[in-house]
This record gives sequence, C-alpha cells and structure tokens, in this order.
Amino acid sequence: MKQKAYLEMKPRAEAQALWLAALKACGWLADAAMETVAAEAALDRLLAEPVRARRSVPHYNSAAMDGIAVRAADTFAAGDRHPVWLQVLAPGSPFSAGGCYAVNTGAPLPDGTDAVVMIEHVVYEGGRAELMAPATPWQHVRLIGEDLVENELILPEHEPVTPEAIAALLAAGVDEVAVLARPRVAVIPTGSELVATQAELAPGKILDVNSHMLCAAARQCGAAARRCDIAPDDKAAIQAAVQKALADSDLVLVNAGTSAGTEDHAWSVLNSLGRVLVHGIATKPGKPVILALVDGKPVVGLPGYPVSAKLTFDLFVKPALYARQRRQLPKPVLLEGKLAKSLPSEVGVEEYIRVVTGDGGGGKVVVPLGRGAGMISSLVRADGLLTVPADCAGLAAGSPVTVALSAKGAVAAPKLLAIGSHDLALDLLGMHLKRRCGAVLSCANVGSSAGVLAVRNGEAQMAGVHILDEATGAYNLPYVRRMLAGRQWQLVHLARREQGFLVQAGNPKQIHCVEDLFAPGVTYVNRQRGSGTRMLLDHCLRQKGLAPEKLDGYTKETATHMAVAATVAAGAADAGLGIRAAAVSLGLDFVPLDYEQYDLLVTLHEEDPVFHALLAVLRDETFRKQVEALGGYDLSAAGEVLGRSAPKTE
Repeated sequence: MKQKAYLEMKPRAEAQALWLAALKACGWLADAAMETVAAEAALDRLLAEPVRARRSVPHYNSAAMDGIAVRAADTFAAGDRHPVWLQVLAPGSPFSAGGCYAVNTGAPLPDGTDAVVMIEHVVYEGGRAELMAPATPWQHVRLIGEDLVENELILPEHEPVTPEAIAALLAAGVDEVAVLARPRVAVIPTGSELVATQAELAPGKILDVNSHMLCAAARQCGAAARRCDIAPDDKAAIQAAVQKALADSDLVLVNAGTSAGTEDHAWSVLNSLGRVLVHGIATKPGKPVILALVDGKPVVGLPGYPVSAKLTFDLFVKPALYARQRRQLPKPVLLEGKLAKSLPSEVGVEEYIRVVTGDGGGGKVVVPLGRGAGMISSLVRADGLLTVPADCAGLAAGSPVTVALSAKGAVAAPKLLAIGSHDLALDLLGMHLKRRCGAVLSCANVGSSAGVLAVRNGEAQMAGVHILDEATGAYNLPYVRRMLAGRQWQLVHLARREQGFLVQAGNPKQIHCVEDLFAPGVTYVNRQRGSGTRMLLDHCLRQKGLAPEKLDGYTKETATHMAVAATVAAGAADAGLGIRAAAVSLGLDFVPLDYEQYDLLVTLHEEDPVFHALLAVLRDETFRKQVEALGGYDLSAAGEVLGRSAPKTE
C-alpha cells in the first residue's frame, strides 16, 4: 500500500499566516473565557476588562510629613525677626485660631487645618510651637484622590497584572478582578516505544520527555497545560485520545506520528475528525507539522524529535496562545556577529540552527551546535537561534549573521567563548568562573588544532589544547608559538590528564596496547581529525609502524571523550582512545597509555578582570579537588602561565 505524502510543503511564513487567519475566522482567537480571581493572586494574568478605582487614594486628607498641622493663614506673619507662636492643641480637641496639632506622616489632617510644617522647622516651648517662616495652604498634605480618584481608570483591559498593579488595585479598594481564562492545552504523546517513567526504560524503549517540555512551554505562554496518557501507534487509540482531550481543552498537541510512515497516524486521524490546513512545512528541522481544526478548536501535530518539537511549538503554538490572550509576542533580542565555521544548507528549505555566541578578538562570534533534530543537548547549550533563508545554499566561515538570542543569551554578562578540545573540567571551570565574576563560559568542541585556528582568526578568546610536538616531545607551546606568531596570547596550564583506551567492563577483547586494536574482531571508535586525541593515536601508530587504514573503525569519528565512552558502553565499538574520567563516568574499564598536558590558550589581556578570575579559579583548591575527583587528573600546577606572546616592538 502506497503511503500518503505530505499534502504540500508550505513555506513557514505562508503556513503561519494561513494558520492565524483560520483561527481568527473560526472565532477561536476571540473566544477566550473570563474568570474572577483575587487581586493578590492575579500576577501575570491578563485583565478581561478595564479596572476602575472603587475608592480614592488617599481616601482622606493626610499629613505627608512628621510635624504640626496648622491653618496656613495663622502663620503668614512669621519671619526670622518676628516668629509666630501657636498653641499645641490636644489630639481630638476642637480647632481654634492660633492653634496647631502634632501629626505623624499618614495621619488624617485635623479639621480646621490646611497645611503641615515639617518637624525640623518647629521649636517647642511650654506647650507652644514657634515658627520662623510662614506655611502655604496645603503644603506637605496629601489630598483626597491625589493619587487615584474613585472611578478613575487604573488599568485597561488586556493589561498584564504586575506586582505594582496588585498594590494599586488593593489600595483603590479592588479585591477581585476579571481576567482572561488561561487557554487549556492538552499534550498527547504518541508512540508504542514511549514509556512514562525511568523504571520502565529498557532497550528499544524511549522515555517520554517531549510532553513535559511542551507542557512547560505552554505554561510559559500563560496556558494551563496537562499531559495526557501515552497513546500507542494505533489509529483508533490516537483518535480516542484526541477526542477525549478536545472535550475539555482549548488546544490539543499531538506529539510524534506526524510524518508519512506506516506507523504515522496523526494526519489520517485529524483529517477524519476535522480539517487539516497544513501538513508539512519547508523548514529544517520541523518539516512534518500538522495544523488542523477539529470542532472549531486547533489541533497541532508536532514532530517527535525534541528539537523539532520545540521549534515548531515556537513557530505555530506560541503565537496562537499569545493571540488568544491578547498578548503581544515578545520581540527577540538580536545579535550581530560573524560565523565561526562554514555552514552548508539545503536550498528550498528554511533552516534553523541553534548556536552559542561569545566575544572573539574582533567582535561577536557565532558557533553552530549539532544540527540533529534529536540533539536535546543543543536545546540547553544554545543561547541563540540562527535562521538560514530557504534561498541560501549555505554560509561561509566569517559571514556576518544575525542571531535571535534566547533568554539565556540575552543576559548581560561577560561571555568567554572557548572553541577547542573537549574536557570534562571545562564544565566545572565555567561554573566556578560564573560564581567568581559572573562571566559565562560557552564551549564548542572542535579539537585542539581547530581551536588554535579559531583563536588565531579572532573567533574565540580561549581554546583547550593538548597537541604533542613530536620533534621535541613537548606539549602545546611549540605549536602555539608557530601558529600564533605576531598575535596576542597566553598559555595557561590546566591539568595533566591520563589518556588511554576505554574498553567495555571486564575488557572482554583483552586490549592492553595499541597492537591489540588490530586483533581480529576488534572495532574502534576514533576522535575527529584535528583533535589532540586523534593526533596522539596517529603518533602511536607511526611509532609502531601500524597502518591506520587497517584499524577497523579508524574513520568512525566522534567529537568528545564522553561520546567515545558512550559508543563503547553501548557496544557499538570495543575500544576508543580517551581520558580516564570518561571511562569512570560510564563504568568502563581503562587501559592507561600516557599522561598528556591539557592547557588553555587565551587571548584575554593580563589586566582583564575575567583573566584574573580565570587564574584564581584554576588555583583554587576546591576547584582542583573537584576536577581531580573525576579521575585521571593532576591539577597541582593549574593556573601556571606557561608562555605568552612576545611584546610588540615599535
């Protein structure tokens, strides 16, 4: 049986316009209900109608200062040479000409008085008050309604209630307000492979995390969201789940099963229940989106991969929820920068790429992260989103780009961009650096040699490096001096770390040396070309006279030590070269090979506060102990400046 293809791959902008127009036409955008809540519980809610003051603020004439309440006319003759003396009257006694009352700030103004004289300008003597200057009528008096007058508008409709608004509402006698009801969103996770709890997880099963992410995203948009039970890949089950969710929801999200495979039933279900407006958009990721109306309510089918699901939520669900609540979509904070590496793209498809940003030698630098739709790590690591237009075949390294920053990226804090070799210690370094000086460390793992090039090109302020110079046997300094001649740099030691072979627990293939990697049936996982670990392996192979092409898995590359460890732990390879800490982390056995030197190449000026904070962290005993506890590290000399560029001569 031939599978149904996408109805039509619509451009993103066209699909968005069609979607919002359909929601408007069916009345959904104008159909928001209202409810009454206590004013003190209305924070961030949208007012359904204008709110007017039920009493004036203040609701009585009151003293604005500590001092005495007087009738201003009794003080007009006062001067430096002719003081006026007023009789201090008892509280509550009738006013008489030439009298005054002692008052405190906020006290009602006594009958017969029309001004307050600050206590600093009053001299008391024998039950009388001496004034050396006249008072003017209504000075230092808060008049009835000075702030708000009864029936005056406090807040217009569709205004969000802020903490300050709560104070104004309560002061004006407003105890309850009518607010727009939160849109009710139901999220239906689908897939026979999904499980709801960690306890149910097994090979072939996937933990349902998307529904929790989507519920949280809906709540961020002001909605009331709930997660439905997992629906298996069965048309009848999915249809029943959608119908049940529609009964008590304003918007339904169906997650996964939106493509055109044999187990993808979302389109046929929604097409049978209502009207599918869009099936497929020309974006990457996020292509298999379904936009439908069922019983006058929107139902959105979101792709199953986390990155795709979140992106398409932001493109189609978020604008709908904001529009229903009469909210304005927040405008993104934009950053102009240059691309750190080339970025090929598919013509005809609008591509969204998550990035990290930072300060380079020549301005802001944008580094693309992994582009897989299932790369959930990119969702938390990224601080911005780069859009490549559909008519673009890609962007060259160094191209000027505009990035829409996330809330994380928009935080005004110093950003230290590290592009280079991966190490587990960098996560701890970033945490300690932020604590010490507020700087944010963003890392992109590209290998040691690519990191040095990034520093040389002004694309990064720091690079982790571990490059062995075979001629001298020294690490890093010879290579850095050769590559960065004439440029500003400093090389700071971080750690000696133990490199070796990561093998499965018990070392079933009996791998004890480099030669054992070539035994029949042994598979290997390599690091990417240009990484220090890859260079170390190649050095060992040359020393032993071993041919790389005969190593089964030599061309199978990963970008980090933890990726090597995960590949071995999953049984997809028998061995890989990496650091001991990665083996410890995943419970693998470790075959020691050698210690290497891992340093930080930085371009920060010596007087830069972030550089001082960096050295302080590296020399901090707590930081050293935390890194050494990972296994295979020696930080006894961390923070030592191993070399720096020669000073420029005039």
